[in-house]
Amino acid sequence: MAAMEKVIDEAGFVLGPHLEAFEQKMSQFCGCSYGAGVASGTEALHLALLASGIKPGDEVVTTPFSFIATAEAISYVGARPVFVDIDEKTFNINPDLIEEHLSPKTKAIVPVHLYGQPVDMDKIKKIAQKYSLKIIEDCAQAIGARYFNQPVGSFGDAGCFSFFPTKNLGAFGDGGMVVTSNPEIARLVKMLRGHGGLERDVYQILGFNSRLDILQVAILEAKLKYLEAWTASRRHHAYYYNQLLQDLPLETPFELPNTFCVYNQYTIKVKERPALIDYLKKEGIGIMVYYPRGMHQQKIYQDVVVNLPVVEKIQGQVLSLPIYPELTDSLIELVAQTIRRFYRQ
Repeated sequence: MAAMEKVIDEAGFVLGPHLEAFEQKMSQFCGCSYGAGVASGTEALHLALLASGIKPGDEVVTTPFSFIATAEAISYVGARPVFVDIDEKTFNINPDLIEEHLSPKTKAIVPVHLYGQPVDMDKIKKIAQKYSLKIIEDCAQAIGARYFNQPVGSFGDAGCFSFFPTKNLGAFGDGGMVVTSNPEIARLVKMLRGHGGLERDVYQILGFNSRLDILQVAILEAKLKYLEAWTASRRHHAYYYNQLLQDLPLETPFELPNTFCVYNQYTIKVKERPALIDYLKKEGIGIMVYYPRGMHQQKIYQDVVVNLPVVEKIQGQVLSLPIYPELTDSLIELVAQTIRRFYRQ
């Protein structure tokens, strides 16, 4: 509240030193040199793709198992999303299948660190280097996640973050950021977010109105100092769930070796999902399914004909259980006991 009142007193609601300071903190946190605050995670992807030179007629490889914004941003720039099936354990794009989906039109890969689990970035980088492809990381659910102790968002040409209220670092509304170590990408994103210019009344390119407002910056900056402690709590909760659920006929989340998952969601795989959902709801336990339909099954992409057997299997089995920093061990025990009772019955 004090941070918000300071912004209100100063009446500095759009751009300015508060945003610049937060951009610097975020870029450092993510292992990058530059940050550019934008209006949402979707806009972070959109503007990062534009700033990376992706244009109409290009193809961009990505996962079909993510929020629609991942593919939507590719379509915004006039490119075509090319969907690659996922790894059955991590739920992330399967790097071993990417090369067979490449064409002369392929210009970029957008890996999504889904549920806070890092993608196997070594394999992604090797493919990108081999074929001279851009990498724009979708880190919307993965702030603070690491692969071989390197923060996600710092592996490719740009990393894109969301500050939607349900994220591990959430604002009181929409917000996003692009981080990069490429000064030209940072410059272009800042131009694009501000109607195509970097100074008042001078517009060099066709841009957008996509700025991270300073009230949200104040909230995010106040919360950022707690993020690492909140992440540690989420990881504790995940490990406790794993311990309590380990002998049941379900699969708990898998972590790739040498990765640091931040558990934006704690997602299990269950074959009896509809019955378990009904049972948990009747017991007053909140759950969520991310995502019940792959993007290739959405009306907007109905012309995309693909064979994605793992996605179509997994989307009928994933179930996310309650997880947040303030969750107590006793509440985790209650959820686990309820699931155990379901299987007994």
